[in-house]
Amino acid sequence: MSFKKIFAAVDESELGQRVFSQALELALGDRAQMMLFHCVTVNTMGETAIPIPVDLGMNVELMDRAYQAQRLRLENDLKQSSGLLQNYCETATKQGLQVEFDCKMDGDPGHSVCEAAENWGADLIVIGRRGRTGLTEAFLGSVSNYVVHHASCSVFVIQEVKAQK
Repeated sequence: MSFKKIFAAVDESELGQRVFSQALELALGDRAQMMLFHCVTVNTMGETAIPIPVDLGMNVELMDRAYQAQRLRLENDLKQSSGLLQNYCETATKQGLQVEFDCKMDGDPGHSVCEAAENWGADLIVIGRRGRTGLTEAFLGSVSNYVVHHASCSVFVIQEVKAQK
């Protein structure tokens, strides 16, 4: 089976690098076009997210500053992610592939991946899976699980390699 438009959902992690490498290998083999994609959310910011208190009695000025700081952090993460995608794009372009990239700031990465891939006309999505299960998956969700069940094309899932005990 060959693919003509490969959509890779990547991030700055080691798993994201593996997703890019696998998508690149597939694209080179099929001489396919590539779309590199990343979705920035408050959840992807992890520990660097600025907590916004919801106490109704809180000073309006302090709340405004907290919202502004969080917005600036999201914008900075978006700029950083665009730089990462640009680097991946240059690597693929040097190997003769036609490559595009897109970075979105959205609340639901699974939905964003599916929507962007469908709008671009992808016939394959390559995405990573961290292997969350149980309560962790229930609270944090699973982007790869959402994509597998909602994508309008084939999905290739790269499993994160866990350290041996």
